[in-house]
Amino acid sequence: MLADKLTPFIDRYNELSNLLSSEDIASDIKRMTDLSKEQSDLQKIVDKAHEYKQMLADIAENKEMLGDPELGELAKEEIKELEPKIPKIEDEIKKLLMPRDPNDERNTIIELRAGTGGDEAAIFVGDLFNAYMRYADVRGWKVELMDASASESGGYKDVTALIKGDQVYSRMKYEGGTHRVQRVPATESQGRVHTSAITVAIMPEVDDVEVTIDPNDLKIDVMRSSGCGGQSVNTTDSAVRITHIPSGIVVTNQDQKSQHKNKDKAMKVLKARLYEKEMQEAMEKEGAARKDQVGTGDRSGRIRTYNYPQNRISDHRITLTLYRLNEIMTGGLFDEIIEPLIADTQAKNIEAAGL
Repeated sequence: MLADKLTPFIDRYNELSNLLSSEDIASDIKRMTDLSKEQSDLQKIVDKAHEYKQMLADIAENKEMLGDPELGELAKEEIKELEPKIPKIEDEIKKLLMPRDPNDERNTIIELRAGTGGDEAAIFVGDLFNAYMRYADVRGWKVELMDASASESGGYKDVTALIKGDQVYSRMKYEGGTHRVQRVPATESQGRVHTSAITVAIMPEVDDVEVTIDPNDLKIDVMRSSGCGGQSVNTTDSAVRITHIPSGIVVTNQDQKSQHKNKDKAMKVLKARLYEKEMQEAMEKEGAARKDQVGTGDRSGRIRTYNYPQNRISDHRITLTLYRLNEIMTGGLFDEIIEPLIADTQAKNIEAAGL
């Protein structure tokens, strides 16, 4: 029974309250901070647990009064009002019981790269990147451009940015994968629809303590910036390329005029890629079920199609189709896609947990 599974959470919350009021804990700032955070994390589930248990108690009490000649009708009305609320609160509790992704609250590094389709793919990298920037603005997030390689025909061959804000990774993680675009290029004289593809990598920003890199494993090259689109070409040797020899990962940054800043940004991306690599390897060990989950950041799988002639956007992971492509792309309305993906993930997790 769901109510029984809530008791340990309530007991632990009460235990934490007693610990936090003790003199021993008050003198240990770190311990008090850790316990306070744990209690804060439990607050929502405990509040819902109390509400749920009270609701069940009220229903049981009213059922006992059904045979009462004076209070029976009132009890019947209260039961009629309370019982429909049970499924909703049970669903809310099940979601709260699910283990949280430890990366959900992190800032996020995104990388978009042109794939098949040549110039048209590069143009779509620019279009999707701009749409993400509008989405970030809608959600009140800040975006810091880290590196970009412009395409002569417009857009980018690749672009990397850091998005900072509340719960960024919890939503952007669903964007990792291959995005396919179908539209008529501006250069197409006969009006034929072309299909192009780009890849999006989503990586949580990590702290230095989480990813340890041996300096001896790095090959650092300094070179002249190639410039970016219409910007003036940097005449100093400030662009930085870092190669992580054991993994073969190569990161280049040339966005800043300062060599030091470019190196710092390149290291940040390198750490994120290494952390992502560790996550992917962990998923491999956990088995196919975990790998099939949406939002794993796997770049190989086609996750979405953008069909411009039909104004259609389709997410293939949950067979979601919306005929609002232009509004979503120009208005940054990605929550219309991400919210159903979150709901689908939660439903799968609840089913897997047997709740």
